[in-house]
Amino acid sequence: QVQLVESGGGLVQAGGSLRLSCAASGGTISNRAVGWFRQAPGKEREFVAAISWSGGMTYYADSVKGRFTIARENAKNAVHLQMNSLKPEDTAVYYCAAPSRLRSPQRSATEYEYWGQGTQVTVSS
Repeated sequence: QVQLVESGGGLVQAGGSLRLSCAASGGTISNRAVGWFRQAPGKEREFVAAISWSGGMTYYADSVKGRFTIARENAKNAVHLQMNSLKPEDTAVYYCAAPSRLRSPQRSATEYEYWGQGTQVTVSS
């Protein structure tokens, strides 16, 4: 059973940066895709970014393309989300997720079996 723990959230001013990390234990995520999702108050959970098992393929939501970068650090069984040029509308709880076996990145939350507890990102204007 894979456990995922996110870290790196916090409060930042608009235009600032944060780097979120997703650390896995109880199993490896180096052989499967990993995704990041976010949920703002009163809104549904939405896709942010995903990366293939090898790191060779990445997907991004249009709203974060060019500002966020997803990367994996397989030696540490971790995936990171570098967030630059943050906007107030990026404020949300950010979750990382991993599927049971899939290696290619997925945009749909239903493809992911394992989820972290989330980390709060707040961007002030």
